[in-house]
Amino acid sequence: MREATTPDYDAIRASDGVIARLRALHPSLIDLSTGRVERLLAKLGRPQDRMGPAIHVAGTNGKGSTTTFMRAMAEAAGLKVHVLTSPHLVRFAERIRLAGRLISDEELDIRISEVERANGGEPISFFEITTALAFHAFAETPADLCLVEVGLGGRFDATNVFAAPAVTVITPVDYDHLEMLGPELSKIAWEKAGILKAGRPAVGARQRPEALEVIEAEAARLGVPFSLMGREIDAFAEGGRLVVQTPDRLLDLAPPSLFGAHQYDNAGLAAAALLALGEPRIDEAAMSEGASHAVWPARFQRLDKGPLSRLADPADLWLDGAHNPHGAAALAEACAALSARDGRPVALVVGMLGRKDARRYFAALRELNPRVFVTGFSSPTATPPEVLAQAARASGLEAEIVDGAAAGIRAALSAFRAPPHLILCGSLHFAGDILSLSPETWPV
Repeated sequence: MREATTPDYDAIRASDGVIARLRALHPSLIDLSTGRVERLLAKLGRPQDRMGPAIHVAGTNGKGSTTTFMRAMAEAAGLKVHVLTSPHLVRFAERIRLAGRLISDEELDIRISEVERANGGEPISFFEITTALAFHAFAETPADLCLVEVGLGGRFDATNVFAAPAVTVITPVDYDHLEMLGPELSKIAWEKAGILKAGRPAVGARQRPEALEVIEAEAARLGVPFSLMGREIDAFAEGGRLVVQTPDRLLDLAPPSLFGAHQYDNAGLAAAALLALGEPRIDEAAMSEGASHAVWPARFQRLDKGPLSRLADPADLWLDGAHNPHGAAALAEACAALSARDGRPVALVVGMLGRKDARRYFAALRELNPRVFVTGFSSPTATPPEVLAQAARASGLEAEIVDGAAAGIRAALSAFRAPPHLILCGSLHFAGDILSLSPETWPV
């Protein structure tokens, strides 16, 4: 077991009473083991064994998008789906989706009281009790499928309590949370591969060789039937469609609703995971409908509502929570695709948390050569704008310090003759600040 008193990994909004209650009652201590949460789940009657088939998802980037595509595909087939994701952007309820809807305040109050009564005052962290109350709620509400996203790492994550998940999914593994999981990529991959379970099917995204070696070794050790994107399975754009290929299937699906070439891989991985699940109701038509209708806020999301959208007019405004080098590379590719359409320049308004690798983040954007505006935001652990500007300039990018997202938008609009493509990015917490400005942009 390892413990650390690092800053919390979750966005906190003072207006969210659930957060205030849970934070007051439970430590922000991060416990990288499953002992405490398993003790609590045992007192709750092991809800993880009573909540239906579970697909467990780990990885550095793409977990949320892949999970969203799976949910949309399953719901298009008429299934009721539970979902646990993190962090939330505006409201705590975003983390827990019960049979297709965000958990209500009333149900949260009931489940929190039941879980705390079962815990009996024993030490438990915020994420552990969040996981326990989600699983407890899942077990008490009928559904056909549960989608569970790892919070941090995988092997010692609070969600890693399934003896036999229906399917496990490992999205791309890269450098992030080095203070807890790294620093070597092989060590990070070992943490992610910890969700694999003996004999249970798994699908994996394209991986760096160093990460793949570790994941495949763990799969072999456990006798896991492991299918890898780019080898046993594949997904690619062809004729404006998403083609998903497996050893015995060729699916012709609608293109992903989420913007960016990397979303073809995420949607394809989602389809492959559902094929491994073997649920006959989730047919090709449902996968196609789900791929084209998935919604996942702050993942290169077009902001066409809210005060900042109105401020940005006539420029187009986008919001992206990518916060590590791998995510920045996907962001750069998506921005380049936007610019290629009309030749208009790209401007980024960036806010980041202090524990992130700003130098490598901006280095991944160097080829795009955007105009960069850096800012602080509401988190006490946000990187000072001066530090961000220095990191951007060290990567050869022109950077200007601004005071907030609105100031960044104004500065970007005045910097170009033609309206630029405007992207607010660098942190999910920063993205949450943006979305929280108006109820019309709250995730639902």
